[in-house]
Amino acid sequence: MPENLGFGLGLRPDHYEAILADRPRIDFFEALTENYLVAGGKPLHFLDRIRAEYPLVLHGVSLSIGSTEPLNTSYLTALKGLIRRVEPRWVSDHLCWTGVNGMNLHDLMPMPFTEIALEHLVERVREVQDRIGQRILLENVSSYVAYRTSEMTEWEFLAQLAERADCLLLLDVNNVYVNSVNHHFDPDEFIRGIPPYRVAQIHLAGHERQDKYIIDTHDAPVAEPVWALFKRTRARIGAVATMIERDANIPPIEELLAELDMARDLSGMSAAA
Repeated sequence: MPENLGFGLGLRPDHYEAILADRPRIDFFEALTENYLVAGGKPLHFLDRIRAEYPLVLHGVSLSIGSTEPLNTSYLTALKGLIRRVEPRWVSDHLCWTGVNGMNLHDLMPMPFTEIALEHLVERVREVQDRIGQRILLENVSSYVAYRTSEMTEWEFLAQLAERADCLLLLDVNNVYVNSVNHHFDPDEFIRGIPPYRVAQIHLAGHERQDKYIIDTHDAPVAEPVWALFKRTRARIGAVATMIERDANIPPIEELLAELDMARDLSGMSAAA
């Protein structure tokens, strides 16, 4: 199991200068993989400088691990090169598929929770891990539709995948809450169904209520029900790396630092610790 890095933020260009100038109290940064799969330029310049000051992890959106199309070996080669360059503590992506017939849907599409899908994923996760030379973390995604063919719950599917593929999990607590509302299940049952020893990282983010559904937007502060679920999750899972995502309406970094202090408080840790 990777080490507990503490409390981190998603690395966003809006904050590059403030991070390097002020060295804020952040335990680690999570960088979006696809932003840095380039030969050079400003993104890598800042990534290298920040990586020299803080622990770093990589988080991708393009692996499409659930697709029925062949794995993108060019992407995996580029990812392995980035791993060699920045030496992240770990690498994560989403348990989803993102395209079909060569078309990228630019969205994280949920999986059917079936034995056939599980067998397919186990093989692909093992191949990815062999290619990059390390275990990966897979994140539970938000969803707004369900498959009639599903044979098990989402948490049963995640738990079986982690065990059979010997991968780790990135538990997005906001997505658990979003899906619990959208698909009418008890979020605490989800948390109880996840093996704690497979969880290496937790995500927190904001969402938006739209009539009967919740949309995972990452453009607002963490909502109160998600904070409450996070507190119960930490009580069960224990101390694992926790970070806050903000992808739109990005505020000054001080506002996100205040949310990190909330996460520390709910985890029983003080900002001065």
